[in-house]
Formats: sequence, structure tokens, C-alpha cells
Amino acid sequence: MWFKNLIIYRLTKWEHTLESMQEEFSRQALLPCGGGDLQTRGWVSPKGEGEPLVHKAGDHLLISLGFEKKLLPSSVINQFAKARAAEIEEREGYKPGRKQMKEIKEAVTDELLPRAFAIRSRINAWIDTKGKWLIVDASSSNKADDLIGMLMKSLNGVSMIPLKTKTSPVVAMTSWLTENDSPPQFSVDQDCELKSRGEHAATVRYVKHSLEIEEIAKHTKGGKDVTRLAMTWADKVSFMLHENMQLKRIAPLDIIKEQAAMDADGDAFDTDFVLMTGELTKLIDAMVEVLGGMFEHEKMAA
Repeated sequence: MWFKNLIIYRLTKWEHTLESMQEEFSRQALLPCGGGDLQTRGWVSPKGEGEPLVHKAGDHLLISLGFEKKLLPSSVINQFAKARAAEIEEREGYKPGRKQMKEIKEAVTDELLPRAFAIRSRINAWIDTKGKWLIVDASSSNKADDLIGMLMKSLNGVSMIPLKTKTSPVVAMTSWLTENDSPPQFSVDQDCELKSRGEHAATVRYVKHSLEIEEIAKHTKGGKDVTRLAMTWADKVSFMLHENMQLKRIAPLDIIKEQAAMDADGDAFDTDFVLMTGELTKLIDAMVEVLGGMFEHEKMAA
């Protein structure tokens, strides 16, 4: 159940207990799509059907925003709408105009929705109530915004800001590569992206390729900055650091997997969650430290 992505926020206000969250989330639980619904969203149990909507382990909470979406491709709607338009043309002797075609498509959609298949997906997030972190496992900021919007709709007394460090990831990553000087506890791996600062944003990517200092230096002198860099923390977790402070491609390494196997006597879900939160909390703290600490307004808000 390890997160694949970390979009990190600093909680500046948090006034909720496990019990208050359970109560409020139950009012916004995911419901199946009704006959005319294209999509619904709501809270689901992180652990599975019949389990609480908020999973707790120590100071850490796990939540999941679920989505149910009807599969109704536009190509199917267009196919039925064209057939309906052909019937009208044959019966009435004229071809439906743009306005009538829009009405036909809307009518076809209403007819097909109740019969369409539905699929479910979810976005997970973890709340560190002691460290004041909210971490969303999402591949994009837009998806993270979906969860945050629902969280703030469900709970009063919650505010947060995106994590921002004194040294930007771009400045730090460029320095680490050009100076061949990895920060303490971290090592540089073999994937990176450099992007020019100019209008055309020329991009160079290295994938599983040795990052030669001289070659990287030529790119940086030519006006490119490092915008993504694959790294490993403490020989435990590998990841890709992005210019916007997002961590992607999170992967626990062998030492973590061995630890999980040793602790596998109990509930595997709980074991993974405790291990993940313990290690990733330390990774985040270490990353913030090598990037000069949190931006001052975040420290004051915390």
C-alpha cells in the first residue's frame, strides 16, 4: 500500500479528532451513481468494505476519496445520435441543425447513462497529526486538489499550504549535479531532466544513463536547469524529485521490504502503513533540511 507519489502540504490549522472525522466523513460517503449521474465522489474506507472511513495508526491517519464514474464514451453517444438524426431526416425530410443535434445528444446521453457500466477509483492521503503534514498520493496537482477540496468541504477548521522550502528544488538539484555533491543521506541515481529557461523550453532527459558532470555542466551553462532528478534516500527509498517539490516514483528498497517481511506476523495493511509513514516522514524531514528548511511564512503558520 506504499504511496507512489507525494504531494506535500503543511497543515496550518487542524482541529479534528478521529471521532469527529468519522462522523463528518460518514455524511459525505461515496454513493453509487444514480440513473442520471455521470460521476459521484465521496469518502471510502482505506482498508476495505465494512472498515472505518478513517484508518488510524499512532499519530497518522489514512483517508481515501472514492470516485464512481459511468463509462459512456463520446464515440458511443455520437453513434446513437447520428442514427437518431438519420431517422429524423428520413421521417421529416430535413437534416437536423446544430441546435437540434445538441438536443439529440443530450437525450441520447440521458437514455444511455442508466445502462452504462460504472468503474471506481480512489485517491489516498495521509495526515500526520503530530508533524502537521498532509501528503496526497496523486499523480497531478489537479487530482490532489480534488481531495483537498472534498476534505475542506467535509471538515471545518482545516487549512493548509503547499510545502515550500528556502532553497528551491531546481537550484538545489542543479547544484548537486554540476558540483557532483549529493546532500547528506541522499544519493543521485541515473534519471534526470534539464529544461531551458527560455521561451521555447528545450528539454533534455537522461533515462538509466550515467550523469556525466562535464556533460551536465554544458547544459547548465547553456541555460538549462535540472527540473527532475532520481534519488535514493538512506539506501531505503528511491524517488524522483520534481521542480515543484513533488516526489514521484516512490519505491521502497530491499532493506524496507526485508523489514516488512520480519514484521508480517500481524495485519499486513497496518504493518505497511506504519512502516511507510515512519520512513517517509524521515525522508520528508531530511529533504526539507537539505533544501534549507521550510519557507519562513510556513514556519510561522505551523
